[in-house]
Amino acid sequence: MTMPNERRYAVNNTRQFLLDLLDSKKTPRVPSAVRKEAGRCLKHYPGEYYMKEAQKMAPSIFGEWND
Repeated sequence: MTMPNERRYAVNNTRQFLLDLLDSKKTPRVPSAVRKEAGRCLKHYPGEYYMKEAQKMAPSIFGEWND
């Protein structure tokens, strides 16, 4: 069973992974099609603001944290 803090960690780490895919210095030799797809995925991916809103509105889903 996934715990709320694990769910939050997965969302935040996935966002960072996609951002890293866009940065050719962090991820060299990644095909441009993969970079473009990462950008498309990030277009509507929840950022820090929405994760903080989720913290307030759905603590049972994303857990409570002190950041």
